[in-house]
Amino acid sequence: MTERSREVPAAQSATDPAGPIRVLLADDQALMRAGFRALLDAEEGLEVVGEAADGASAVQLARRLRPDVVLMDVQMPGLDGIEATRRLAADPDLTAVRVLILTNYGLDSYVFAALRAGASGFLLKDADPADLLQAVDVVARGDALLAPAVTRSLISEFVAGPRPADPAAGREVLTAREQEIVALVARGLSNDEIAEGMVISPLTAKTHVNRAMTKLHCRDRAQLVVWAYESGLITPRRR
Repeated sequence: MTERSREVPAAQSATDPAGPIRVLLADDQALMRAGFRALLDAEEGLEVVGEAADGASAVQLARRLRPDVVLMDVQMPGLDGIEATRRLAADPDLTAVRVLILTNYGLDSYVFAALRAGASGFLLKDADPADLLQAVDVVARGDALLAPAVTRSLISEFVAGPRPADPAAGREVLTAREQEIVALVARGLSNDEIAEGMVISPLTAKTHVNRAMTKLHCRDRAQLVVWAYESGLITPRRR
């Protein structure tokens, strides 16, 4: 069966409550794609709609199939996963498409670049099957797969380097309270932890986070973390 014959038209979508979460696989290893396909297709509510062996094909398929989630490998021939992610995030017709980066290493040198490019999170290729299924569900809902422990590790390993020469602007659009909460998000705190520390409800914390993302045009929590450091809102803590 050819790759093309296994593509599923974009008629159904996770935006339809009755439809499955539609997933596009992008990995240059056929065996890896086969393993992910077998796992995802066996799960009720998930559907693999296409496969790509390189970044350019992933972008083309995403534009045609409009999946809810792209499982994106980083190192692929030709167009790599980071540039493919950047192109998907920049396409105004694909704002609903979320990218979940797949990596062989917990904190390889590509992870932060991928988040900066527009990925909604990352997952180890050797993660437990249950973790992969949960990750797809989380990202499809529009949330960021960036657990507090992961955020702290990313900050420690990568963000502590020099900020870009042209950092993001826009702090003035946030209220003082919103800036405080965004800083806590970037430090790796969850909404519940923010709520406890600020003596507010988790719902209020979530509302502040969502308003900040809207004002800053951040796709999700992962992008909010990137913005906080690149704008200079907070300074990484050196080890």
